[in-house]
Amino acid sequence: MFEKLSERLQGVVNSLRGRGKLTESNIEEAVRAVRIALLEADVHISVVRDVLDGVKAKALGQEVLKSLTPDQHFIKILHEEMVRVLGEGKTSLAFPALPPGILMLVGLQGSGKTTTAAKIARYFLKEGHSTLLVPADVYRPAAQQQLRVLAKQVGVFFYEPQGEADPAAMCEKAVSDAKKRGIHRVVIDTAGRLHIDEKLMKELEEICSRVNPAERLYVADAMAGQSAVQTAKTFHEKVNLTGILLTKADGDARGGVVLSVKATTGLPVKMVGTGEKTDAIELFYPERMASRILGMGDVLSLIEKAQETVDLREAEKTAKRLEKGEFTLEDLRDQFRQIKKMGPLDQIVGMIPGLSSMGNIPRPEIDERQIKRMEAILDSMTEDERSRPKILNGSRRRRIAAGSGTTVADVNRLVQQYLEMKKMVEKMKKGGMKSILRNLRGKLQ
Repeated sequence: MFEKLSERLQGVVNSLRGRGKLTESNIEEAVRAVRIALLEADVHISVVRDVLDGVKAKALGQEVLKSLTPDQHFIKILHEEMVRVLGEGKTSLAFPALPPGILMLVGLQGSGKTTTAAKIARYFLKEGHSTLLVPADVYRPAAQQQLRVLAKQVGVFFYEPQGEADPAAMCEKAVSDAKKRGIHRVVIDTAGRLHIDEKLMKELEEICSRVNPAERLYVADAMAGQSAVQTAKTFHEKVNLTGILLTKADGDARGGVVLSVKATTGLPVKMVGTGEKTDAIELFYPERMASRILGMGDVLSLIEKAQETVDLREAEKTAKRLEKGEFTLEDLRDQFRQIKKMGPLDQIVGMIPGLSSMGNIPRPEIDERQIKRMEAILDSMTEDERSRPKILNGSRRRRIAAGSGTTVADVNRLVQQYLEMKKMVEKMKKGGMKSILRNLRGKLQ
């Protein structure tokens, strides 16, 4: 989502590299370039002005620390200002101590409310909270059916409509049902409209009056740009929103809405949808988002993803095998599977600090299809072939290629890559990590 903006901002920072010190002249030059980058990313003009006024004041008013170069000092200040406009700290969801905690989603049609409701339910379930999904869109039977299917897929409770024509009455019955059954969380999926109208607003006001949701989140499509911000203001006036939830943050939107929404509405971004799968949602951390935008990576989110998806017992077994210098095609297949669990590769790579700003070293093209092709080749092998790659003769390779829908050249390429990785593992055993780092450094020069 922030690829173009990140490239532009990193270009600005790189232009300061090699300068002896920050001067009024080069600060003005950098600020002007940042202004253009933010405006092109569809950041609201008032937010652009606010960020740059802060950057300029700090850059001119501070001595450059001896431990920092001018480019490092400038990016430090820019990061601080971005965090400020995004909203400092963790904007977590808040519920009363006595369950059920009620969360209501509102927004226009097509913003992704129904899918998002299921994602939040899965998030709550992962946190250890039983959850009830309520299909309060009484106008679109397809929406209720979609939520029913998603509830089953995610593994949460679903409130089965009893023919209610009144969404507020349905929500009241659902909350009462949740209390009786001891369910911790209730997620209400309300009806959307193509545009704001009085009937919709009165309906939402009535739901709020009947069940008083602790969290009232406006679902904003990141692709909609500044129009999403303006619509959120109108909803806030009517139903007293508690925050914003951004969907489609994995798309090719310019990203300006993320930087604009807190400053222009006063509402914090609480969650972000990062993909189509039901587990593709996360809490919003301003500091981490600012780091991603500036190409500084996001190590904490990367670690959290790994902790959630990696099988620790399997990882320990693999680590012990690597210590002994053992590494087979079976191990390689396991690693591919673990990586895939963590999410789309381009998102994972984006969390690695410095990878997007490695100077003359080109960033590798992230091709999910290539990973799938390699996994298909490994799946086409027998267990004996994965454990003993030396037995992979010509006829076996032809059979593997035919079974995986690839070519013999693809199989040969995978085996060659495996052999290179095995050499690295053997060096790890013999010479430790230092020799590996020296080897890598030599290849990069």
